[in-house]
Amino acid sequence: MLKADSNKIFTALRALLLNRYLLFVGALYLYAKLSANYFGLSGSMFSQQWIELLIALYLFSFLYAILRPGRWRALLAALPVLLGYLIHDIYYLMYGKILRLIEVKELPELVQVLTPGQMLMLVLGVGVPLILLLLHVNYRKPRIIALGALPLALIFVDIRFAPDSFASGFQQLSNPVVTYSDRMSVENNGRYSMMLLREAERISATEKTAPYHDRSAYEEQTEVLADAIRKGGNQRNVHLIVMESFLDPTLFQKATFSRNPVHPDFASLFGSKAGLSISPVFGGATSQAEFEVLCGVPALRKLSSIEFNVFTGAITNCMPGVLERAGYRTVATNGYKPDFFNTLPAYEGIGFDEANFPRKHTSLDTYMDVEPVGKEGYIFDGDLLQKNLDYVTAALKENPDKPLLNYVLTIYGHTPHRLDPAQRPEILQVHSDYADEHLQRVANQFYYRTEAIAHYVRDLIKVDKNSIIILISDHVPPLRNGLNTYRELDYVDGSEDSYYYNRLLVVKDGKPQLYPTIHHYDIPDLVLDYLTDGKHCKGRACAYLDGNVTPKPEKQLAEYFSLMAHASETL
Repeated sequence: MLKADSNKIFTALRALLLNRYLLFVGALYLYAKLSANYFGLSGSMFSQQWIELLIALYLFSFLYAILRPGRWRALLAALPVLLGYLIHDIYYLMYGKILRLIEVKELPELVQVLTPGQMLMLVLGVGVPLILLLLHVNYRKPRIIALGALPLALIFVDIRFAPDSFASGFQQLSNPVVTYSDRMSVENNGRYSMMLLREAERISATEKTAPYHDRSAYEEQTEVLADAIRKGGNQRNVHLIVMESFLDPTLFQKATFSRNPVHPDFASLFGSKAGLSISPVFGGATSQAEFEVLCGVPALRKLSSIEFNVFTGAITNCMPGVLERAGYRTVATNGYKPDFFNTLPAYEGIGFDEANFPRKHTSLDTYMDVEPVGKEGYIFDGDLLQKNLDYVTAALKENPDKPLLNYVLTIYGHTPHRLDPAQRPEILQVHSDYADEHLQRVANQFYYRTEAIAHYVRDLIKVDKNSIIILISDHVPPLRNGLNTYRELDYVDGSEDSYYYNRLLVVKDGKPQLYPTIHHYDIPDLVLDYLTDGKHCKGRACAYLDGNVTPKPEKQLAEYFSLMAHASETL
């Protein structure tokens, strides 16, 4: 009798321990612990994220219900849910931002820049499990599939047609949503939960642009700015160069180098005049940095994760559009593909009357007949900038009375930071207690890039001394280990979010200038103030002047919605 009772207890305990739901929750708990250690996202699903736990259990139960019976049924049902968390966290580690639902649209662009090895990992780690799942779905029971999907469908219907109601209800039931930090909001509430909330907020924000659709009033505002430059400006030229992943390795406090990664020509030219600017992005999404640098408002991701994707070609009052209206020739030179992140319509709407891309990537008229050299995969800065210098020199001679906005976006320095030993061999070593082989390559690239920049700026000063030259990094690269490298090696000052800090170089009338740390969206104010001999910032708070001006969020939000409302107009 006692033995029989013991067997029953043992069987019951065994059944409990092997219960698929208990095992699934255990896997979630284990993943949460690993995530906090390796990805930097903490927060306990069991002590605070109860909405997230319900969502995860629902997804697991739904997938389990629609799969055919089999030994691996529970594992196949759990894999997509866990993969969703892994994708979220890898995205955060590599790009420093929380994944949003709308960003699924950007996956084709992100896939284009993956290395073959990364592509293979993506296929094996994501593609194969999803294919196995689809192959094991029991398609003979459509009623179960439909009923199981109904709760999810109702959630998305609510988000689509009543986004404010959904957001309000969510915030009443959830833990605090931190307005200034996506990371803290996710740590409080969970990845899937915040993805749903952010999508509701995005749809609501799209609807909120309606009051800003007043083209005539918008045109009047643009004309006021243009008129000030046309009538009271100095008509000097503007050279604005956004550098792909121009990471200064000397900003890592816990790394040393076998030789100075800054080229002597660059050090001689700029000395201690290299400043910092805060980018809206980390690790990727260059167009977000472009948006801020060219349009002068924060990239808030209210309508899309990539603001450029909203542009239709309708004219806005971004800086190039204002200068074009003031009589400037506005020319963009992009070192990559014209279809990347909706670049062509975005450039048109921003106000460029001419756009140039490498000839291998476009059938449009272009002076860019330069191509990548050797094994590096991207056009070297020196080659691209020399082509641009030749173009600018000719343009100034052909039409000396028409001022020029010369905008350049480079591509060299993109992940994975390859070096062609025949062209640019490694000449220095990085020493640190935290190894990252990408930093080793970046440091060597930086030496050659600073040499190219120094030569370009000096030659540009010779042909156009009385001008403003601005070079700014779009964002720092993810390197091999993402945010972890920046944290472990104390980038800039080791503070939270210091990885958004990027190099800024400004040359006014042939002389380098140093400014307090600014934001990328302060660049248009800096340019327009230069062109009006300081009149532009009289009576307005231009943060670039002292670095202490605190932006008013409500003013920035209104400016953002106004710009995006007109950028998205149907042509």
